[in-house]
Amino acid sequence: MSACCTPGRRCTGAAGAARAVELLPPPTVRTAPPPRTMAELPGGTFRMGDAFDEGYPADREGPVREVTVAAFAIDTTAVTNAQYTDFVRATGYRTDAERHGSSFVFHLLLHPAAAHHVLGRVPQAPWWLGVTGAAWHTPEGPGSDVEGRADHPVVHVSYDDALAYCAWAGVRLPTEAEWEYAARGGLDGARYPWGDDFTPGGEERCNTWTGDFPYRSDRPGGRVGTVPVTAYAPNGHGLYNTSGNVWEWCQDAFGPGERVIRGGSYLCHASYCNRYRVAARSHNTPDSSTGHGGFRTARTLPPEGPASP
Repeated sequence: MSACCTPGRRCTGAAGAARAVELLPPPTVRTAPPPRTMAELPGGTFRMGDAFDEGYPADREGPVREVTVAAFAIDTTAVTNAQYTDFVRATGYRTDAERHGSSFVFHLLLHPAAAHHVLGRVPQAPWWLGVTGAAWHTPEGPGSDVEGRADHPVVHVSYDDALAYCAWAGVRLPTEAEWEYAARGGLDGARYPWGDDFTPGGEERCNTWTGDFPYRSDRPGGRVGTVPVTAYAPNGHGLYNTSGNVWEWCQDAFGPGERVIRGGSYLCHASYCNRYRVAARSHNTPDSSTGHGGFRTARTLPPEGPASP
């Protein structure tokens, strides 16, 4: 597994155990996000898996096989900071990152005020920092917030945190097959949600790493991190950002004690982690959280499929 994707839950760097940090209440998010919408899909049979043999063997993307999914609905975007704020304010829920006291922050995103809250670096991926006080509403560590990012995907949410949100909202996580069926947007066996060319006509289609990973971003101003959930064009099913931006939890188990994540993130790059392909998959433990991990939700539709307009 490529450690750019999913560092483990606990950081055991030289700084030792997590230090106590006062976590402020979630802020009021001032910028209204786009309305929450779901795409209703009739289901059907599709070819699932890596048709180009470009995946990591340990990820088990193949063989390509025909899979049938029943009718379902799925969010057109990842769950936003504003939507997660509503959930927390309604329930008082505390995420795994808050209960454990720390989460993982990409080194170039660490807030200056959080410099003294770094527990250590992930040995096999030193660009990941274990940071006390990093959580969904302090995504770059103490001193940061999500003001002005209401329409960005919520991050630092574990699989268990996503399930708690789903229970409150009356939805569920998509199965891995549903996620890939929806992410493909009706294209058969394509590399990406829009086709086989990563930048058709020179046009950027998703939020992945541009530059010298993990040291220099070539984006304007050296930008690193999430973008709004409706950034870039949607796929053929109306879903946004099923490649890049944030990893998304699925229902399925990857192996003992781990759950599947899909879609890649703003840290994926061809030189190191090419998991922004639509067939790509990775995994993490259910209580793990990172600064590039989010989710979208789904629900089951009646057997007859979507309601008529």
